[in-house]
Amino acid sequence: MVSHRDKELLRDDVRAQGMKLTAAHRESILKPYLPDPSELPRRSPQRWRKTSPRKTPIRTFLKSQLHQLTYTLIHILFGIVVRLIQSYHAVVDRIFAIVYYHHRTPELIKKDVKNLDRLPEHLSIVLSLRKEEDALTILMDEVAELAAWTVSAGIPVLSIYEKSGVLKLYISTLHRIVTNKLSAYYGSPSQQPALRLFAPHHPVYQPLDGNSTEKSNNNSLIVLLLSATDGRETFVDLTKTLAEMSQNGKLSPEDITMELVDAEISEITTQPSQTTSSTSVGNKPAFDPTISVKPEPDLLLVFKPLLKLDGYPPWHIRLTEMYCTGDKTNIMAGYAEAVEYQGFLRGLWHYAGAQMRFGR
Repeated sequence: MVSHRDKELLRDDVRAQGMKLTAAHRESILKPYLPDPSELPRRSPQRWRKTSPRKTPIRTFLKSQLHQLTYTLIHILFGIVVRLIQSYHAVVDRIFAIVYYHHRTPELIKKDVKNLDRLPEHLSIVLSLRKEEDALTILMDEVAELAAWTVSAGIPVLSIYEKSGVLKLYISTLHRIVTNKLSAYYGSPSQQPALRLFAPHHPVYQPLDGNSTEKSNNNSLIVLLLSATDGRETFVDLTKTLAEMSQNGKLSPEDITMELVDAEISEITTQPSQTTSSTSVGNKPAFDPTISVKPEPDLLLVFKPLLKLDGYPPWHIRLTEMYCTGDKTNIMAGYAEAVEYQGFLRGLWHYAGAQMRFGR
């Protein structure tokens, strides 16, 4: 404890800004309160030992090793389970591919689906453009196969969603490839279903030939091509159009309702333009280009390991049943799955067994 007298002397010196006491006088006042320098070497090791870090005990080391071992065992066990599930799905897929194979015969496809409680009236497929040299050729061949399976199963409408929209640039080529694929299933052109192919803001493409009259009596297939531009961009364009009409007095703000927006979007994205891209032979009349497409698909198939929609128009899938055909255990995969018949068939089985609650 510092004495009261020494405290007052030091305080008076501080107030006088060090003018009252000399340096020697201040040292003499503080010296009784300072430790003896001769004791410092003896006491310093003790202080150093108090401030030095503690050594890691053996139990802390064993605990960390136990945690590492547990973590490793969990990863190994999880990896084994995932590989077993993947192997199981791969074996089941191969068995289905052997047992249920269409052999390019529409009758076999009808036989595979005849016992289903219901079939979708509008089937939609999400496909991806692969990163290969002949990616476009592979994509068109997949569309052709899906079209043949769809019409053979008795489904009248098929919509194909491909994000980039590259198929819209080759509608005539795609129509020719699909027609050739149908000939492999049905034989002569007179036995083939009538094929109508179009995309939003595009006319119906249907070259007419001498067998058009006979085709009109057979099953028909409507193929709709969708892309990412039919999603957000269409909604933005419609919003701008309605806003301009309201500003110009052509449309009252009270008339812009959800029903109006829904009707406009459905008409824009599921109806072709008024003109029809078709050619006829001789003086035979052209096939009726009237298109009636259910706006929302009943079933959406995604040929990927994950249920990734890639910007699919959201107003088309409010009540749509979705099914992913790929291996759902491969959570890191982002590539496209091969379009195979057993995946298509499993999607129809899933839709037939689904319970449609519609929000109830």
